[in-house]
Amino acid sequence: MSVDAAQPVSTPRRTLRTRQSTQSTHPTSAAASSSYFEQPSTSNTHSGGHNTSTTSYKLSSSTSSSTSFSNLKDSLPVPENPILYDFSELCAATNNFLSKRLTDTSTPSWRCKLRGKDAVVFQRKFRVKLSAAELKNRLSTLCRSHHTSIIKLLGACISTDHTFLVYEFVHGASLAACLRNPNNPNFTVLSTWTSRMQIATDLAQGLDYIHNNTGLNVNLVHNHITSGSVLVTEPHYNGRICHFGAAQLCGETDSYTRQNSNPRPGDQIEGPTSRLSRSDSRKNQFEGVRGYMSPEFQTTGAATQKSDVYAFGIVILELLSAQEPFKYKFDKTRGDFIRNSVVDSGQAAVLRGGLRTWVDNRLQDSFPVEVAEKLTRLALECVHVDPDQRPSMERVSGKISKLYLESKFWSDNVRVPAGISVSLAPR
Repeated sequence: MSVDAAQPVSTPRRTLRTRQSTQSTHPTSAAASSSYFEQPSTSNTHSGGHNTSTTSYKLSSSTSSSTSFSNLKDSLPVPENPILYDFSELCAATNNFLSKRLTDTSTPSWRCKLRGKDAVVFQRKFRVKLSAAELKNRLSTLCRSHHTSIIKLLGACISTDHTFLVYEFVHGASLAACLRNPNNPNFTVLSTWTSRMQIATDLAQGLDYIHNNTGLNVNLVHNHITSGSVLVTEPHYNGRICHFGAAQLCGETDSYTRQNSNPRPGDQIEGPTSRLSRSDSRKNQFEGVRGYMSPEFQTTGAATQKSDVYAFGIVILELLSAQEPFKYKFDKTRGDFIRNSVVDSGQAAVLRGGLRTWVDNRLQDSFPVEVAEKLTRLALECVHVDPDQRPSMERVSGKISKLYLESKFWSDNVRVPAGISVSLAPR
């Protein structure tokens, strides 16, 4: 449409036409912005032989605004309800649990199709058997939590002897397998410093979310943090935490509470990190992964957030050095095996200045030493013997996020000069 030069075009009309053309290009933004306006009214006038159109917009009323918000609410995806699977349904999906098990985890697990979804079924022992009503109540609470660093919990099933937890299937490999592959020990997919900092950041943020940001008004505990329970996904090598909610659904958090509901003289129950006396070994039966159990957990069997922080510190030390939590080495002079833990070697590396030799040599000595030292010291704080001296995951997550940014800055500014060529041939 042409406009006569003698007829001035007002600025508001030009602005509105520009907005209208933008909305036609982007349907999504058009639908969102048009909900705040009524339909445009167009009136044609004849002036000097030229047809001109005037478009006017009016703000919508409160009724139409509320209607748009109602439509927006209806368009949002409805969160899926937790599923209580029947045991026969799991048997049919896993061929009576005769299907091939997953090898990346020590817990019996099977990959299968459940109700049209690719899932993984984990078999766990329960310390306190929950009723169906209690299990459903806890499931509905846990399934409200969603985080990109946590593998989604789909549902659960209780049989006579075990609890079966169903999670979404995610392609990847465990952190332990990525760091220590027996078939090819000289290769790792985490060959850069930034890739390992990405794993540390994802793990810290996910555990911080479990401890502090689920919005459930309860202090959740993971109780299964190991390098085998952290999944490394492709293509960006992000870290995701497995077995979320297993401690609550298997009764691991309330078995200790029930045992100590009537404490004996000498037992001090002041808080989640207080030291408690050892109870009867026949009653205080618990499971843990060797090398990741904090000293107070080995004594009492009480899973707390501080014991999660301890296990997190061990995983970070593994991530830096690629060493196992501890291993035994035969000493010929003493004629006995000597236990060498990753905590002791990490402390020695910081105190004696041998950090470069302690960090995984597959990084090829290409990492910011100051950032590596800060991360090592933070991990050693997490594995402090006294649980009250360990930092909270909120503080740990904040510090690791800063170290991640420092690592990105270092990675962006360290470049191999393009004008230099390297040749190993004789001259």
